[in-house]
Amino acid sequence: MGEPRTPNGLRGRDLVGLGGILVAAVVGGMVIGLLVDRSAGTEPTWTLVGIAIGVIAGIAAFVARVRAALRE
Repeated sequence: MGEPRTPNGLRGRDLVGLGGILVAAVVGGMVIGLLVDRSAGTEPTWTLVGIAIGVIAGIAAFVARVRAALRE
């Protein structure tokens, strides 16, 4: 007995995974930005750039995962 699918093909664990992708991308970008800022002494420039890149990467991964789930 598996978890029931919604009409669009997504399960609850798929939705949790989508949230995890977004959080991981943003936090990862922020951490990398913080490390670059500390070593270069340019706070908060690279932290903000890292967050922006993380948001963009998270959205791209989110869209790709949703499209793949909807094709199933």
